[in-house]
Amino acid sequence: MNKELLKQILLEQHPPTRNPQDIPRELRTTIHKYKETPFILILSGIRRCGKSTLLHQIRSEDHPDSYYINFDDERFVNFTVEDFQTLYECLLELFGEKNTFFFDEIQNIKIWERFVRRLHDNKKKVYVSGSNASMLSRELGTHLTGRNIPVSLYPFSFKEFLLFKKQSYDSLNVLTTEQKSKLKRYFNEYLKNGGFPEYLQTGKDEYLKTVYENILYRDIITRYHLPREKPIKEVVYYAVSNIGKEISFNSLRKLTGLTSATTIREYFDYLENSYLAFLVSKYNPSLKKQIYSNKKIYFIDTGIARVLGFRTSDDIGRMLENIVFLHLKKQNKEIYFHKEKYECDFVIREGSRIAEAIQVTYEINDNNKEREVNGLVEALDTYKLNKGIVLTFDTEKEIIEQKKKIIFKPVWKWLLE
Repeated sequence: MNKELLKQILLEQHPPTRNPQDIPRELRTTIHKYKETPFILILSGIRRCGKSTLLHQIRSEDHPDSYYINFDDERFVNFTVEDFQTLYECLLELFGEKNTFFFDEIQNIKIWERFVRRLHDNKKKVYVSGSNASMLSRELGTHLTGRNIPVSLYPFSFKEFLLFKKQSYDSLNVLTTEQKSKLKRYFNEYLKNGGFPEYLQTGKDEYLKTVYENILYRDIITRYHLPREKPIKEVVYYAVSNIGKEISFNSLRKLTGLTSATTIREYFDYLENSYLAFLVSKYNPSLKKQIYSNKKIYFIDTGIARVLGFRTSDDIGRMLENIVFLHLKKQNKEIYFHKEKYECDFVIREGSRIAEAIQVTYEINDNNKEREVNGLVEALDTYKLNKGIVLTFDTEKEIIEQKKKIIFKPVWKWLLE
């Protein structure tokens, strides 16, 4: 790559100090713990969720004397691993010697990890970000094994959403009626709009459609060399229209006209790698049965799900379930669903046992109380647990059912605990 062009890009990208308006992300505390360690920090997450902003926050607060390069610039299109040495020389010439490097959207460069490994071996501190989950695992190969700390960033949590809205609250145990009403109103807004920072600023649905199309074409169709776009679009549309419901790869194969259920499985791998959608398996002690069982599908954000999918008026419970899933996912929980005679939305595995059971429904009424409570109690019996939780929009109470303690709690309150 031309050295003078490289210098021009680097000078233009030389970022300003952190914008004081930026929302402090919850993940910031986790990352800060590794400031003085030699580990390479690998930050991944869906496009436009705030990774670059977070890198600038880290750089401003922890490493102001450092280099920053964003590879999501189209002028890097011909950049290859051989150009990293020239890049390093340009950085030295322009800014002098520094010991910390920030590489944004580095997954665009093949075999990037070799240069990062060289920097690490030379005692440099390195932060990298990318929009693909596989950069946290198999693509690292042996080059960075044992040398990196992987972390994932998601769109705003409800706590971060309230910070964005400049809303504060007292202790959750002593909320006034006015505070409670305000929190519920903002939660309704969060439920509808999700947590993509730029979308919350503009409110333009076209923005979310553009984010989706960038992911579809750049992170999936181009990256995996898919010959046709129609089948993957049909898979996404079906998935986003059936959030929280069981899906079968075989049924989807027939729906899309693809010849193999394995291809459908691969498509969902691509969706998961790009952080767009996630599959949850039915829990079974047999790994083989888990693999071949039906899955449930959840999306990265309720706002993007609303814009992309077919929705009916009674889908609010599914969106609530999606928000609960994302909260558990952000905590790196090992998530499954339970289904025997009844169904329980989420069971959480810790080590070799199921440690928690959670049911989600918009409201408890005479029509669904038996089904929802029995599903939770069945899961508690199956995994030998004494208590479980039912998350709703507004119900708050405790009951004893078949000698099991059932805690009903509003989702918005659970998210803020």
